[in-house]
Amino acid sequence: MCSDGNIFQPPDLDSSCGKYFTFRDLIECGETWHHHADGGRTISNLPLQLQTWDGLRLLATKVLDPVVERFGPMCLTYGFASSNLTRHIRRGIDVRRDQHAGSEINRVGNLVCSRLGQAADFQLPNTSSVDVAIFVAEKLPFDRIYLYGPKRPLHVSVGPCPAQLIVELVETGGHRHPKKTWKRGDFLSAFG
Repeated sequence: MCSDGNIFQPPDLDSSCGKYFTFRDLIECGETWHHHADGGRTISNLPLQLQTWDGLRLLATKVLDPVVERFGPMCLTYGFASSNLTRHIRRGIDVRRDQHAGSEINRVGNLVCSRLGQAADFQLPNTSSVDVAIFVAEKLPFDRIYLYGPKRPLHVSVGPCPAQLIVELVETGGHRHPKKTWKRGDFLSAFG
């Protein structure tokens, strides 16, 4: 139900949310979703909040489409994550800070992630994720970029209050930890 009393009707999954992406591309992607779907155990991963659908559209048009236009086709490795999907992800996720949840509400009526917005992880063949991070930081609106390494997927989020932070993460003992956090200008001075 919408705030105006009308029933919310989600868009068709195969409708465009950007120039190069459908909603399905951003909802039915990632290792966990495909692992279960390939095993015949599809996980319901539909956003329930109108604002989440809007966030997916914003992410596609403001970040993903321009990246495709600059670098070519990408592989989406993680998009929207409902609580149903998150339950099945093997690695630890801090859901309070996980913008993959968009504007979804938890069982007690609170936002899953107070940052709002939307996030996706993606990789471009034969392109360093550092180069993509530089392009995003220089040219596009973003909230946070998580850089896992030059040959690893890049995490980019958009949101209503963009922090414009770039976080370099390292993995030790199966857990990811921030190595360094830059503000946009400092990152571009170091890498741009």
